[in-house]
Amino acid sequence: MAQANTSLYRTIWRWHFYAGLFVIPMILILATTGAAYLFKPQVDRWEERNWRGYASEGAVTPDAQVAAALAAFPGAKFNSYRLPEGEGDAALVHLALPGGDKAMRDVFVSPQGKVAGSLDPEARIMQVAHDIHGQLLIGRQGSWLVELAASWAIVMIVTGLYLWWPRGRGMAGVVWPRLGAGNRILWRDLHAVTGFWVSGLAMVLLVTGLPWADAWGSGFKALRTEMGWVKGAQDWTIGGRAPDSGDEHAGHDHAAMAGSVSMAGMTGHDHGMMHVPLLAIVAKARSEHLEFPVIVTPPGGKGAMGRKGSMDWTVRSDTQNRPHRVTITYDAMTGKELRRETFADKHVIDRVVGYGVAWHEGALFGAINQAIGVLTGLALVVLSISGFVLWRKRKPEQTLGAPPLPHDRIGGAGLKTIIAFLFLTLPLFALSLLLLWLFDRLVLPRWPRLAVWLGMAPA
Repeated sequence: MAQANTSLYRTIWRWHFYAGLFVIPMILILATTGAAYLFKPQVDRWEERNWRGYASEGAVTPDAQVAAALAAFPGAKFNSYRLPEGEGDAALVHLALPGGDKAMRDVFVSPQGKVAGSLDPEARIMQVAHDIHGQLLIGRQGSWLVELAASWAIVMIVTGLYLWWPRGRGMAGVVWPRLGAGNRILWRDLHAVTGFWVSGLAMVLLVTGLPWADAWGSGFKALRTEMGWVKGAQDWTIGGRAPDSGDEHAGHDHAAMAGSVSMAGMTGHDHGMMHVPLLAIVAKARSEHLEFPVIVTPPGGKGAMGRKGSMDWTVRSDTQNRPHRVTITYDAMTGKELRRETFADKHVIDRVVGYGVAWHEGALFGAINQAIGVLTGLALVVLSISGFVLWRKRKPEQTLGAPPLPHDRIGGAGLKTIIAFLFLTLPLFALSLLLLWLFDRLVLPRWPRLAVWLGMAPA
């Protein structure tokens, strides 16, 4: 029995070791960019600081503001209008620039109808942080790497908790570090104790991030559709794309990327139609007192999350706190309210995911949520650094320094159940294990020195 326990411990230790080597660089990237993204509202306000505090005298209509933005970018198409957050703030007019590259521009127009400046939405500070965090700036393949790292990080946390389990020891080195026991013990305790305190919060962050991932999110969407768990529009992207779009850029929370309309179409000069003007829809939107940012999308554009084919006005609160989001659709000809979708109208599965996304982005409980997110990110950085230091301290010069091979293969029902559960719930993890198994069977026998160096064979 003792030998079986030792073999199980060594097996799990090796899983923890190899998982850690792979995910440490990714954890450092995801923890820092994720912590930064928690402060998106504050950073966005700072980035737009020069376009606030204008005088309110001589204010023009929202239609005139859109016309001014279009005049400043000839050939551009009107995409959406963001209501000013406060009196005297510039409105943000989102334009699709001419050409086939789907380039966009955020144009800030003063209350008096003067174009005050513009930003490339893809180059904004928080958008860059978002793209690094979700796709490593390399698109769909980056999303796969992030998802794979998150899957192995879950394995790392589960195996780390098993290794941390006290097994009859006192609380020193388990709940708090032993500060006077020497340098090596201190690093070990710093790693183990930090892992214990952060494991629950880190697991929540990893699990709530999975619906965004490409493989996991696509499978989850298919399951929801098959089971009839869909009610209303999906409120999160999958692999950086809107859930109903093949356009990789459509999911960047710009109201639309390709479904923009001309000013003529908005004001009703196409085909003899008379659309309700933007002014009237903005007035309705103001009366709703929705949470900022409030986005107005014109007829002919895309609605919330890139939904195609809307021929009506759409007003949407795009706040990061998903439970507070509201989407209202108005008839383009009469201005009559047609539909209203609140968080409570969504399927319970979508509401659960929505709460998780809001927590993940630090918006569910405001500053407290942000503070917890930052502390979680810092703890993950400490875990990564302490794990790396521990590895370097014990690594022999001639090998990778993997924990010793177990005395025999472990095939207990409990371990098999855990592996089967991970296979079913983490598809990229399952694929990576299959590739590792093939590597172990087909490659390492031909390269015995590599097998010894990796710790996959006895020296």
